[in-house]
Formats: sequence, C-alpha cells, structure tokens
Amino acid sequence: MMDHPETIRASYRPDPITTLFVGESAPASGDFFYYGNNAMLRHMQRATEAALGGGDDFPRRFKSYGWFLDDLVLTPVDKLAPSERRAKCLAATNSLRDRIATYRPLAVVSMLVSIKRIVEAAAKAAGSNAPVYGVPFPGMGQQARFHREMVEIIPMLPRTGYSGCAADSEAHTWN
Repeated sequence: MMDHPETIRASYRPDPITTLFVGESAPASGDFFYYGNNAMLRHMQRATEAALGGGDDFPRRFKSYGWFLDDLVLTPVDKLAPSERRAKCLAATNSLRDRIATYRPLAVVSMLVSIKRIVEAAAKAAGSNAPVYGVPFPGMGQQARFHREMVEIIPMLPRTGYSGCAADSEAHTWN
C-alpha cells in the first residue's frame, strides 16, 4: 500500500523551495507525480533533461533543485463535473495562498492553463511577487506544447545547484 499523497509529497519538499509547480490536484486514479513511473513525471523529466541535461533519479534531482510540485486542491477533482471541479478549485485559493506564503518560492509554474489565474491570485494574496508562469497539462494532445513551453521556461526558473549532495544548497538563477 502506498503512502497518502500528502505524506509522500512532504517527503519530497525541499528547503528552500525555489520554484513551486502547482497542479490542479492529484488524480483520482492514484497516478501521483511523487509515486513515480507516471506520465506527468516522465513529461517533466523529458522537458527538464532537454533544457538542462540528463541525470539519474529524477525525483531526487527535482527536489535538489529546490523544485516542488504542490496542488491547488488537495483532494482529487479530475472525476468531478466541470462546475463542481471549478468550484473546488476556486474554494482552494486561500489554502494555496497560505502554502505560498509559507513556501516563499522565487517562481511559480501553473501546470494547467485553466488554473493559472487562481494560482496568480493566490500568489498575489500571499504577498509574493514571484513570476507566475503557466503551461498546459501534458495530456489530451497537449504533450508537445507542454514540452516546448517547459523547455523554454526551465532555464529561467530558480533552482539550487545539483551535485547529488546536501551541501550544495545555495540558490541560483541561470538566465
């Protein structure tokens, strides 16, 4: 049996968080990013490796960059009716605001175009002036667009240096 998504997510939370990626919610299927071997992780890995080069153990490298994937809604919404799904996303704004205020990321990436305005509102309400980027979710025929847009923005995203050791923790931005 796998750990609850929020338990496993917490184990991958870097300190500090340089770039916060915000998804809509973990999927009802249980195909969660931090469980590994899923489409979202593979698409992020391909885009990151295309922009920055390869490496081993992508989830560990993702964390070592100071990157963290959180979700707007902390319960699955992907099987809900569109109106209920949208209502849950809007209702989660304050929760995301509070998490952004705690995380204090240097950049935020909305992983679904339809939630970008909510993510921007939450970041603004948190007092963050981090840039907010938005990319399409890599599904439903948007995989190539996701890849193109991520490859373009990844070099601009703040990250800590990756050396495979905990001592390398100074945050840098490469432009």
